[in-house]
Amino acid sequence: MLRYILARLVTFVPTFIGVTLISFAFIRVLPGDPIIVMAGERGMTDERYDAMVKEFGFDQPVLLQYWDYLTGIVQGDLGQSFVTKRPVWDEFFALFPATLELSICAMILAIALGLPAGVIAAVNRGKFFDRALMSTALVGYSMPIFWWALLLIIVFSGNLGWTPVSGRIDLLYYFDNVTGFMLIDSLLSGQSGAFTSAVRHLILPTIVLGTIPLAVVARQTRSAMLEVLSEDYIRTARAKGLSPTRINGVHALRNALIPVVTVIGLSVGTLLAGAILTETIFSWPGIGKWIVDSISRRDYPVVQGGLVLIAVMVMIVNLIVDVLYGLINPKIRKR
Repeated sequence: MLRYILARLVTFVPTFIGVTLISFAFIRVLPGDPIIVMAGERGMTDERYDAMVKEFGFDQPVLLQYWDYLTGIVQGDLGQSFVTKRPVWDEFFALFPATLELSICAMILAIALGLPAGVIAAVNRGKFFDRALMSTALVGYSMPIFWWALLLIIVFSGNLGWTPVSGRIDLLYYFDNVTGFMLIDSLLSGQSGAFTSAVRHLILPTIVLGTIPLAVVARQTRSAMLEVLSEDYIRTARAKGLSPTRINGVHALRNALIPVVTVIGLSVGTLLAGAILTETIFSWPGIGKWIVDSISRRDYPVVQGGLVLIAVMVMIVNLIVDVLYGLINPKIRKR
């Protein structure tokens, strides 16, 4: 198993270098001068402009700038924000719990609804439930996030008034962020109604962010289940008189989980990408909105560091998925 994990770790190096190149080049190809954005056009003299260019190292050749950026990452230094003057590490981990809480809730929703939907559709292949569930999944997968979010806001926040439009909790409540997870901190605060407020703020963003992964999990589960249900050992289990619940829920589902686990792992990247739009629409104070705001301010260190950290997290999740592969199916780790 150790050899299997080490082989996967080797692929991290070229992937990591590629991510740093993309993050370094991405912000620089956008129009706009970060010096002008930081200082403002009024009162900007040539002497001050030149001094700021030299201060931030923009007078160096691009390759040298990239090398300094890469060596800084290797040493654990992502630089500091041009705007707030705070280290990128501090800003990222201050905002990351909000994104993680939203992503976890969205993934729980996707798995809790997607797996049963896929199993039910596979068991009832060609019947009403199959067609209804898969049609719904296709619609959910096809809907643009921004359109789906605005639609839910109009219906449930605007017309019905059931859910808040933005933020993580009502301004009425104030308490220390012990863990960074609003659901947990609101419970620890002991304030009446705080947890309910946090849940209400989380409902719409969770639905919006979890819709696409839910649809993907449901369709992949159905496809994997149909393939497994046609295997010889399933027919043997039926011939032995095992109950349909045991056949579908134990023998078939366990073997169908291998491709489903892959989809769940790959959905982490989808969640983080979707979080950028979701957090922007709902004014959710996470890393997605943080990066979008930093792009508009041409805050190079924040955009570069944020993209690299997100990419590293996705790579780690993919490694975990590979390890789970090996645990589910021992034949895979021998390859």
